[in-house]
Amino acid sequence: ESSLPASQAKEDSTSMSGESGLSNLLLLTDSYKVSHWKQYPPKTTKVYSYFESRGGKYEEVCFFGLQYFLKKYLAGEVVTLAKIAEAETYYEAHFPPGFEFNRKGWELIVEKHGGRLPLKIRAAPEGTVVGVKNVLLTIENTDPECFWLTNFVETLLVQVWYPTTVATHSREQKKVIKEYLLETGDECAGLGYKLHDFGFRGVSSVETAGLGACAHLVNFFGTDTLAGLVVAKEYYGASPLSSAGHSIPASEHSTITSWGADHECDAMRNMLETYPTGLVACVSDSFDVFKACAEYWGTTLKHLILNRDGTLVVRPDSGDPATTALKVLEILGDKLGFDTNSKGFKLLDPHVRVIWGDGIDYEALHTILGTLKANGWAADNIAFGSGGGLLQKLNRDTQKCAFKCSYAQVDGKGRDVFKDPITDHGKVSKKGILALVVEEEGEKMTYSTVPGPHPDDVLVDVFLDGAITTEYSFDDIRHRAELD
Repeated sequence: ESSLPASQAKEDSTSMSGESGLSNLLLLTDSYKVSHWKQYPPKTTKVYSYFESRGGKYEEVCFFGLQYFLKKYLAGEVVTLAKIAEAETYYEAHFPPGFEFNRKGWELIVEKHGGRLPLKIRAAPEGTVVGVKNVLLTIENTDPECFWLTNFVETLLVQVWYPTTVATHSREQKKVIKEYLLETGDECAGLGYKLHDFGFRGVSSVETAGLGACAHLVNFFGTDTLAGLVVAKEYYGASPLSSAGHSIPASEHSTITSWGADHECDAMRNMLETYPTGLVACVSDSFDVFKACAEYWGTTLKHLILNRDGTLVVRPDSGDPATTALKVLEILGDKLGFDTNSKGFKLLDPHVRVIWGDGIDYEALHTILGTLKANGWAADNIAFGSGGGLLQKLNRDTQKCAFKCSYAQVDGKGRDVFKDPITDHGKVSKKGILALVVEEEGEKMTYSTVPGPHPDDVLVDVFLDGAITTEYSFDDIRHRAELD
């Protein structure tokens, strides 16, 4: 039985069920923003802000993830009197005595707008690839009494940095793999399956897993992070669901080592016999990966492999990635055979391939593929699995994502708003009303202080007064993000 008072137990149950607490928009912001409504100039009626990548590791970004945040947190009746009261309870405990909460402002949204946010958001179509230092979305209030609301939701909207950065990071790795496939082979038809998402266990939360995995699926089809399929289906209408992402039967160390060291070969035989057709992956470094490749896969089980209707994917999972992968290929090639393609690079018998899934990131891909190329092996022999390096080893500064106010209306007059710190001119912000315009060369550039709608503006209305006005399908997003 609960030892909590009945009222507290009920409150805790409600919070844990998701009916309040972390589903309450008023609590999904930085604390200091709760005080900002009193800090704008007198007679302010409009605040207009934007989001961009100010630079970072890569020269262009793949914009993705806004639709998820709009649907999950901002669309519909998201402000209620009960949520206002709940937030006030937290604020009273959180701020100094006498702190004034903007209760009237939030109540106005309930009374005047039915709890829907009087905001307008314009954004680049998701999947759009654009150079850094360009506007990706803009937001402004549509009710002059709610000027303070624009930047209140900054905290939530800036989290778009994560799926955008993962989509960008994944796409850049796709470029690397494609480059080596073309340099060492005749085609790159299997490119979409060359980088598999192993990231679920290595990220900070279930939401991170879903968003990050879905962002990766913008560029690739292989994933073991099922949460990404849920996001693709529920927030981006992926249909049929089978088109979103794929996986194959695969072993882990426990399913091999539980047979005992003396029966590792039996465990491997079991994999081949249990899955007699199609792709199957088997971890092979539980004890001695080189012995496993030479004696088990390459000798004892050779007949099963070469007569199987499908491909065995051998997974070394430890050691120096480049040198170990190379040695594994050399052993498998010697034991199971290989051909030489039109560009003079060796390609294993089609019944066997390799996947490397440890320590993979952008830099590791270059090192491994460069080593294989230098030793005469085609990139098509190997695929990669990436976990933390794909979904977690990133932060907002990877692409220097930022949200800033660029325009305001005060006492009936518009004014450009910007910052330009003398100590870091790299943080200079844009001024005025913004447009993202496609120039004659096809490059997208930000135009500032636009007097009216620009005919070539790429930005689209996606949210207006609590309603999502434009939605993107997962197929459309993938198409926009495709490599040239």
